[in-house]
Amino acid sequence: MAIPVLLAVTGAPWEADVVRRTERAPGIRVVRRCVDIADVMAAAASGQARAVLLADDLSRLTSDAVSALHARGIAVLALVDPSETGEAFGPEDRLSRMGIERILPADVSPEDLGRAISDAVDAGPPIALSHFAGGFVPTGGETPMQTHQPEYAAGTGRIFAVWGPTGAPGRTTVAVGLASELAARGMPTLLADCDVYGGTVAQLLGMLDETSGLAAAARSASSGTLDMMTLAKHARQVERHLMVLTGLSRADRWTELRPAAVESIWSSARLLSPCTIVDLGFCIETDEEISFDSLAPRRNGATVATLEEADEVIVVGSADPVGLTRLIRAIHEVRGLVPSVTLRVVVNRIRSGSLGSSPSDAVAEALSQYAGIQASALLPYDLSAVDAAMAVGRSLSEAAKSSKLRKSLQQLATSIDATFVR
Repeated sequence: MAIPVLLAVTGAPWEADVVRRTERAPGIRVVRRCVDIADVMAAAASGQARAVLLADDLSRLTSDAVSALHARGIAVLALVDPSETGEAFGPEDRLSRMGIERILPADVSPEDLGRAISDAVDAGPPIALSHFAGGFVPTGGETPMQTHQPEYAAGTGRIFAVWGPTGAPGRTTVAVGLASELAARGMPTLLADCDVYGGTVAQLLGMLDETSGLAAAARSASSGTLDMMTLAKHARQVERHLMVLTGLSRADRWTELRPAAVESIWSSARLLSPCTIVDLGFCIETDEEISFDSLAPRRNGATVATLEEADEVIVVGSADPVGLTRLIRAIHEVRGLVPSVTLRVVVNRIRSGSLGSSPSDAVAEALSQYAGIQASALLPYDLSAVDAAMAVGRSLSEAAKSSKLRKSLQQLATSIDATFVR
């Protein structure tokens, strides 16, 4: 049986030739010719095709569209101008970063075209691969951002998602503090603010946040132009070993962070830095009951995608009766979402009071009894240190070096650093 194919090459200079070759290609059948990506998505939603053959300059083509087609089990192939094939940073490179698994020259023979489409359909969606390039890269000019080559083994670029329940348990404080401490230890670290409800990493570090670095990276990812160098340009270096991707300053901008683009960002982040710390918002509801259309944007899609991509999830909770209850429920919730991920539980604001005279023992007992887990770190309630850091827009390692909270974060960073392969 011939494979039903959607053809979207309208406006390409070689459109007529491609149409003739496609009609003669063995084993395939063109069921519809589309004029743009919106037309492609509408036809794909009807279930009438198993593959899409499109031009490299198709209007409004993004990685989100490619991801949506893959989600429907549709293979995506692209045709490029024969004179541009094999060029460094050319259309093939851009289309590949969008997730398109087969890229062919427009003058491909009918036999090779039919074979490529058949192979793509049989193979299914592509598998994303990540590699570690070894530290920060120059963002332009003659002076590199970092002259020291970090001694971390290839393939160890890792993603740490800092997440926790509602109630402001201190997710951002932990993310910023941990990233700063890892950087202070000489580890090139990328700190990303992916809180779709309004990030505050830039404010805590005294940075202007008119332009969101993460949103800019997402736009590059959607257009297929995001690579390690581009990601480095969107980030800002605040310390020798610390770069920051600022987040969304307003909650209504959440649509700028689509899951497919976010996944591409983390793949590039693994290349850029051995360690990426991601500050996430609290909510991971998937809205399955109200989002009957799989192409509809999901507000928490970026958060869920990050948790699924993370090597470890650092779950942050607050040391009070309400905070512990929320933390225990959150641990079960994230286990249900990503059962295989490694969890580190960090309990913040340890103090005498509502948990009695031995709050550390109370926390340990509650986590063991109701969640079957031990806390990786117990952070003391140190409001004066946090206030001092916020007042000057600096991290605790700069503004409150001798504080108890900073020392506890140092210990947490040491335990995480020990897990890296060098």
